[in-house]
Amino acid sequence: MAWYGYGWRPYVPVSTRRAQARKKMDSLRKKGVDIQPVTIEGRKIAKTFWGEAWCDHLESFSDYANRLPRGRTYVRNGSVCHLEINQGEVLAKVAGSELYNLRIEIKTLPAKKWSAIKERCAGQVGSLLELLQGKLSDHVMQVVTDRNEGLFPSPAEISLKCDCPDWAVMCKHVAAVLYGVGARLDQQPELLFKLRGVDHEELIAADAEAAVSAATSRGTSKRLSGGELSDVFGIDLDTSDAAVAGSAPDKKRSRKVATATRRTKAAKETTAKNRVKKPAKPAAKKTAVKKVAK
Repeated sequence: MAWYGYGWRPYVPVSTRRAQARKKMDSLRKKGVDIQPVTIEGRKIAKTFWGEAWCDHLESFSDYANRLPRGRTYVRNGSVCHLEINQGEVLAKVAGSELYNLRIEIKTLPAKKWSAIKERCAGQVGSLLELLQGKLSDHVMQVVTDRNEGLFPSPAEISLKCDCPDWAVMCKHVAAVLYGVGARLDQQPELLFKLRGVDHEELIAADAEAAVSAATSRGTSKRLSGGELSDVFGIDLDTSDAAVAGSAPDKKRSRKVATATRRTKAAKETTAKNRVKKPAKPAAKKTAVKKVAK
């Protein structure tokens, strides 16, 4: 706890801090501010792949590992009243002895590093849904969580600012917010890509281009089958005979075939009638000639 005036800042119970913070948050909501509190259910702060990977990454650095635990209690008891993730920054409000404002600046991912990640992941990300759910192959997981070349920032790329009187660079309020980011990624993993200034859909686009290129290179035709389209875009397509028969182009083709069949049948019937009538005329002429001769 920091030095305050001529003594230590007086202790404020958690319940009192949260009650005071709620009043201020309600006041901000009335002014139209979109308040986004961090709520932790249970003891575990992060429960999904992206949230856990974020926390594990930060804890892997010795400078952070020794200071982060100070914020666990704060984030668990709901002291992070607001946390907003934008490109290159995290804005937050944390309830302490007062309501403190924080801004954590995080450098966006360099274009060269992002291109390398896309290249190394090409052809191995099944779909956008699988990406956001963290259902990735071991290789892709290693790429995106690589300590130096992955998606997560290093301490050198992070700048911490809190307006509390604590002298430490990483005070307990900052630590709480960093853990709060992990909890938020549990719910919205796409925010990690937003924070680093890259488009997560580009990983899927690179896969789609690779799949289309591979599919079309197998033959001269550039038309993909339903199964290939399913593989490219990570969706299930109905390729049954009934679905194919019900398509608009096939209906038109069926009507054309039916019309042609009817015309052919009519032509055959006409030809057959003509063949029957022609032999009858010579027979009638012969009979008439015989009668005249008599």
